Amino acid sequence: MKKKLYLANPYGFSKQTKNLLYEFINIFNGLNIKVYEPFERTKDIIENEGEWAYELAKSNFHDLKKCDCIFAIVNGTPPDEGVMIELGIAIALKKDIFLFRDDFRKCSDSDQYPLNLMLFLGLPRDNWKKYYFESLEDIKSDKKGFMEWAKTTKINQKPFN
Repeated sequence: MKKKLYLANPYGFSKQTKNLLYEFINIFNGLNIKVYEPFERTKDIIENEGEWAYELAKSNFHDLKKCDCIFAIVNGTPPDEGVMIELGIAIALKKDIFLFRDDFRKCSDSDQYPLNLMLFLGLPRDNWKKYYFESLEDIKSDKKGFMEWAKTTKINQKPFN
């Protein structure tokens, strides 16, 4: 059975950045991982006229619950609020969490973390950098935690230390 990954991202809002999604999806598909990409999965809901917003949010929530992990693209200052909410849900559900940020701007009040400290609650306290990626090459690196997750049945990141 394929592992399931929820790809939380703001890229679907822009025609230009939407193309970047395929680079991520190709990496995950190459590792035999089923990708739940919210913009693609909910396009039929958005095409319906009327009150689609609540149904879209509910669909994303159900997809996130079905997935084994969340891979969140957290660029921006601050990062996209929808992605932040999805991360909060994933932390509460104790999903495996991977953060991607290739944005060089600092977005934190802490010198310890590059983003809001609450995001790191879902990562191991002492080894969080293993689950934080700054390039596409990082994702495929054996020094980082994603390849380990992809190859094993489950990594125990032990959030909430």
